[in-house]
Amino acid sequence: MIRQLTLVLVPALALTFPAVAQDSQDKNLDVRSSVGDLHVGSDADAKKVGLPLYPGARLKSDDKNKSQANLSVLTEAFGIKLVVAHYESDDAPGKVTDFYRDKLRKYGKVVECHEQKHGDDVDVHEGKESKDKELKCDEDSGPVTKLQVGTEDNQHVVAIEPTDSGKGSTFTLVYVRTHGKSGEI
Repeated sequence: MIRQLTLVLVPALALTFPAVAQDSQDKNLDVRSSVGDLHVGSDADAKKVGLPLYPGARLKSDDKNKSQANLSVLTEAFGIKLVVAHYESDDAPGKVTDFYRDKLRKYGKVVECHEQKHGDDVDVHEGKESKDKELKCDEDSGPVTKLQVGTEDNQHVVAIEPTDSGKGSTFTLVYVRTHGKSGEI
C-alpha cells in the first residue's frame, strides 16, 4: 500500500512542481494537515543538500531543466525528502570532483562511479529492507563522475560532467531521504 501510494503521489507532485516553479522562483507550496505535510518548491540550494557550494559556481538554468527542486512528503506511513540543485562552473570537472569528494566524506564512504550520461536517477527504496543497503555503481565508464555516499534511503549524490563546449563543468547536487512506517526525516 505504501509503495502504491508513493508511486501515485510522487509523480503527481512532480507534475505539480513545474507549474509552481514557473509562476515565480520564490513560490512554494506548503500543506500541513493531520494526515501529513507536503512541501513543493524551488527553494533548493547547496546548503539544503547539506554541502557547501563550489567556489564561483552559479545556478544552471535553461528552458529544459529547472535549476532547483525541493520536495517533502511526510506522513506517519511514509516520507520522502528530495532536494536537487543544478550548477555550472568555469572550472574543469576534475577540480569540482576533488572538492566534493572531500566534502562528502563527512557523511561516510564515498563511492565514485563513471557514467555515459547524466540522469537524475537515484535509487531509493522505502521500508526496513533498505536501511543498510549500500550504494553501488550501475556502470563504471563514461565522462560523468557520480559521487555518492550513504544508503539507498539516506544519500547525498553529486554528478559532475564537462560542459558541451568542453570549457568548464556542470554539476548536480542531490539529497534523498526516505522512511517507511516508522522513522523521521
